[in-house]
Amino acid sequence: MRLVAPETITFTQSGFCPGCGHGLAVRLIAEVMEEMGLSEQLLAVVDVACGSLNIDSWRFDTIMAAHGRPIATAIGVKKVRPENPVMAYIGDGAAYSIGMAETMHAAIRNDNVVTIVINNSLYGMTGGQCAPTSLPGQITTSTPRGKDPKKAGMPFRVEEAFTGFDIAYLARGSMADAKGMMQAKKYVKKAFEKHMKGEGFCLVELLSPCPTNLNMTPVKSVERIKNEMMQYFPLGEFKDKKEEE
Repeated sequence: MRLVAPETITFTQSGFCPGCGHGLAVRLIAEVMEEMGLSEQLLAVVDVACGSLNIDSWRFDTIMAAHGRPIATAIGVKKVRPENPVMAYIGDGAAYSIGMAETMHAAIRNDNVVTIVINNSLYGMTGGQCAPTSLPGQITTSTPRGKDPKKAGMPFRVEEAFTGFDIAYLARGSMADAKGMMQAKKYVKKAFEKHMKGEGFCLVELLSPCPTNLNMTPVKSVERIKNEMMQYFPLGEFKDKKEEE
């Protein structure tokens, strides 16, 4: 079998930092869309943060939303174009902080959109500040002495907040190694399959390296996912509505 990159990958000069996980997520999504025959139909909504650089990395029809509002925008797009697959692509800071209300109410209503959340445990584009997903003791630009859980709280785990909702699908994968990415791809594909069946809100979180803001080499940034992040963010499927029924 010959390995061929998806046609929806542009191969233009990347704006992502060396070792960034966004490029890996782009590849996974593009492969899934090609395998499902949806490359020409997908309507993607991105945030103004690092994920907005996907506009230059893939050929999907893409809308840029206001910071933290891709999910709300994607819901509007889905209502206008109900036959199309619609995806909100967003970072953890935007999804669980500035856009938390939109994320929460999309889950409460079980809106039929796919949401991909890139969790690198900090705010990427805006300077590496502490995010709801930052780990205890993590040094960021806004927590130079390390994140204090007594002041900032423990890392936000979406499965603890959303599994009680009547949503279609919730899973978390990792982009730390080939095995993790293969499993993450299965989660992304399952989310889109359920989305195309009209089952409702599907969210897949992907643990992602961010060498620049973590002040680490790409290799160390990946090792951190395995050695530190997974202790707080377990991988797996947490909600599968149809299977539960």
